[in-house]
Amino acid sequence: MQIADNIAVSIHYTLTNDDGEVLDSSIDDDALVYLHGEGNIISGLEQALNGKVVGDKFKVRLDAEDAYGELVEDRVQVIPRSMFEGIDELEVGMQFQADVSEGPGAVTIIKIDGDNVTIDGNHPLAGQALTFDVEVVDVRAATEEELDHGHVHGEGCHH
Repeated sequence: MQIADNIAVSIHYTLTNDDGEVLDSSIDDDALVYLHGEGNIISGLEQALNGKVVGDKFKVRLDAEDAYGELVEDRVQVIPRSMFEGIDELEVGMQFQADVSEGPGAVTIIKIDGDNVTIDGNHPLAGQALTFDVEVVDVRAATEEELDHGHVHGEGCHH
């Protein structure tokens, strides 16, 4: 069976940046399981998986726009420390859920200067080209329930 829309797919992957630094990997862990065609993974990787079958191994380098997007300057803002009411200690690298220009999203503290806190609403990998080393380990028809819900059910599902 080939990977196409509405197919449940399991892959193992290793994600690296252009310096060859490993950023993430499913090796020695559970495979990544997703419903193809539902936008559950980044678009460039999903496109690269179209038509693949169990056992296929490949590498694909994605430009930032096909991975986590380009850096958007408007998503970096300086806000007053008072916006973090109830949080005693703020540190660079802390992440919070907040309303951003596209709706709810994560922001990361990237700088603290007195009462000014600089936050970044870009994905931490935005602006980077990424390389995925992928092995397709399972491909199956999605269940009706999975299709209705837009994601794969099973181990690790928190539905």
